[in-house]
Amino acid sequence: MLPFQEQIISDLLEDSNGGVVVLSSGLPIHTLVASVLLLHHPSQGSLLILSASDSQKSSISRPNPSSSHNPIIPTDIPGDLPSHHRTALYSSGAVFFVTPRILIADLLTARVPPSSVCGLLILNAHRLTDTSTEAFIARILRSLSRTAYVRAFTDRPHAMIAGFAKAERIMKCLYVRRLHLWPRFHVLVSGDLEQAPPEVVDVRVPMTLAMRGIQQAVLETMDACLKELRKTNKVDVEDLTVENGLFKSFDEVVRRQLDPIWHTLGKKTKQLVSDLRTLRKLLDYLVRYDAVTYLKYLDTLRVSEGVRSVWIFAESSYKIFELAKKRVYQAVQAAGVRVIANRKSNKRRRVNGDNLKEDTGSDVNNGTIDANAGVVLEEVLEEAPKCKVLRVKNHKNITSPKEGSVSADNRGDNSDIILVVCKDERSCLQLEECIMKSPHQVMRQEWEKYLLGKAELLGLRKSNKKRAHEPKGFGILDGAVAIGSSDSSDPRGISKQENAALLAAASEISCLGSDAKSIPPIQFYALEKDERVLDIWRPSVIIVYHPDVTFVREIEVYKAENPSMKLKVYFLFYENSAELQKFEASIRRENTAFESLIRQKSLMMIPVDQDGRCIGPTTLSEPNSVVPQNSLTRKAGGRKAIEKEMQVIVDMREFMSSLPNVLHQKGMKIVPVVLEVGDYVLSPFICVERKSIVDLFQSFASGRLYHQVETMIRYYRIPVLLIEFSQDKSFSFQSSSDLGDDISATSIISKLSLLVLHFPRLRLVWSRSMHATAEIFASLKANQDEPDEHKAVRVGVPSEDGIVEDDVRAENYNTSAIELLRRLPGVTDSNYRPLMDGCQSLAELALLPVEKLAELMGGQKPAKMLREFLDAKCPTMP
Repeated sequence: MLPFQEQIISDLLEDSNGGVVVLSSGLPIHTLVASVLLLHHPSQGSLLILSASDSQKSSISRPNPSSSHNPIIPTDIPGDLPSHHRTALYSSGAVFFVTPRILIADLLTARVPPSSVCGLLILNAHRLTDTSTEAFIARILRSLSRTAYVRAFTDRPHAMIAGFAKAERIMKCLYVRRLHLWPRFHVLVSGDLEQAPPEVVDVRVPMTLAMRGIQQAVLETMDACLKELRKTNKVDVEDLTVENGLFKSFDEVVRRQLDPIWHTLGKKTKQLVSDLRTLRKLLDYLVRYDAVTYLKYLDTLRVSEGVRSVWIFAESSYKIFELAKKRVYQAVQAAGVRVIANRKSNKRRRVNGDNLKEDTGSDVNNGTIDANAGVVLEEVLEEAPKCKVLRVKNHKNITSPKEGSVSADNRGDNSDIILVVCKDERSCLQLEECIMKSPHQVMRQEWEKYLLGKAELLGLRKSNKKRAHEPKGFGILDGAVAIGSSDSSDPRGISKQENAALLAAASEISCLGSDAKSIPPIQFYALEKDERVLDIWRPSVIIVYHPDVTFVREIEVYKAENPSMKLKVYFLFYENSAELQKFEASIRRENTAFESLIRQKSLMMIPVDQDGRCIGPTTLSEPNSVVPQNSLTRKAGGRKAIEKEMQVIVDMREFMSSLPNVLHQKGMKIVPVVLEVGDYVLSPFICVERKSIVDLFQSFASGRLYHQVETMIRYYRIPVLLIEFSQDKSFSFQSSSDLGDDISATSIISKLSLLVLHFPRLRLVWSRSMHATAEIFASLKANQDEPDEHKAVRVGVPSEDGIVEDDVRAENYNTSAIELLRRLPGVTDSNYRPLMDGCQSLAELALLPVEKLAELMGGQKPAKMLREFLDAKCPTMP
């Protein structure tokens, strides 16, 4: 462990209440957590780790070879484990990974002994909010144990400043008062990392002329879209810069600002937000993928977006399509014939109508043609400049390649493994082929796939035939796209003559054989996997093909932990590129985030009690909480005592949302159970099915909502469908201009109308946010009895002997007969239940006299209507 890491642990242990640690991106959180685990003793109680990703779990559980201590390996607590087994694990004093949904349910049901948990370790603290399940757990744990601590970690400083006083709000909801900031420019951190730095070679690779033209065109188009977005006057223009547009979070920031008024925006403004995301991908893919794959992606955009996009009609956008096409091929107007070059056999194919003739000659590769009019397809297949540099560096560093791959078991301190780091797995696979073959061969293979994909669409090849050696799983970049018959004057499209030349080239493809070569000791790593590979492979040379700030810090820590190891690092940058600009901007953004956190730390106010512990937000369920004024009533000049605590029975699956946390904050008692009917039971008669907007659309599409409402109506007198909107989004399905007068099968309003018509007793409740839902629940529970947990669990579950108790007797009812009864004349929502209680079947109902019907139906008029209908004779059919 490095000295600055030891100092972090020391500072964290000073406060028995815990704290929040914010590190620079790439500094090893798993090392700090593993060090905290080494200090844990079973006699203190169990230590629970929350919100850890799969990669973080594997890193924490992996033994550190440089440590002399026996590691403490945490184990997972699965959700399907019986409750009494989980209680035994909580009391064992060990360390466990546990999901927040399981832990909060066990805390609410008293399956966790109060003194058995010594503390919580929460990872990815930047994702926490006031209503998150982790904050719910911290509040419950604080009410059960005064000695338990909470320690949170994050390496995303820019996410800690998103929103107003986010760091302070996170600390309050976790009941901690210490904020530990450890940026890269900290004196201790910089001193440790710069004591034995690796040998760094900064390789600036010039972009090709076409790549520079595409980049400039994309930036100009992005700037034009930003200018149009500024005209709306509904977005903070300070953040609308091209530099911020290079980051993925930019899309989220813009959308977060527009979400509350999204339904009032025009189609053009909404499309501009989507176009900015597309343009950012175009810049990213330009330096990540080869020329053919990039052209294929543009083809998909031409088909998928079409006339809807705003950017595609910008003044400079035509250059993107034109230059991307010139990087792969050129269709040259020539005289008479179309010549397709076969570079392997040095032959040419002349295409005259449907006839193919073979000819030989050296003039084919130079595009020499005959005297009649036609189109010549000239292959360009521009290779990636970085790939050429990578191949040169490969030959310089590898003098005696070893056969086969090197495993992690036979590595040593003087390992000669070369690690090539890319952003995604597709780039890793393609670079590996470039090492084994040649960049030109790889480009030829991609070119052949591109041509054959177009031939498949027009029926020249069977579309169900699988293309060999093509990696799958890369989303929109897979497969072929449709070819539009656009005019030849439009550079964004493909002319008919050019299309014919492409198909002719596809018909002449001959598979190129590849000679097997010995694989050098090179390992490829994709940054999207988010794994700690440096300690596993222990490379001596690292080639950073796609620079990333997080991985740069990992390299620094790896070298600082191994000062005697010789390590050489190559950084490959495209000179004067958006890639370099994004890398430098990410460093500035992180430093700015830490400066903002330092200012917040000096000004924040965290309330504490007499013992120096953070008070945090209080609720009615806590003994020392302050009762809000609206919960008290005056009576004869005095105040009435607070009534008993409200109770809400909640389905276990609902703990994936934040509503149970908000209900608990409002002072309601939460009882987690497994419900077969509904999501929330508010009283013996009120059952609520909660739907978010996304879930509502999905439930209608699958038909699940119809079944859920049907079962609620069968068992409860007041079934409620709660439609809950997000607080930061518009309280509307769509704009008023989009609402039509006609009924449509695809309209969500029409579907809701049909649902209400089919189930008249169903009540719809619209909620603006989770806090509004809590207020609605409190009003619905007014003057209602509290629900019975045991009865609610049995609803919808038949007993073993088939007998259903009175409180859940609806299961014995004939639902078809009930529907028929409710449609009879004189039968209403207020009298159909007495009719059901007064007779056993429809046959018995038909024999009841008018006097008995009037007694059951509450009046002579509805009784006569029903009696006349039952006694009416059917007309004789001719």
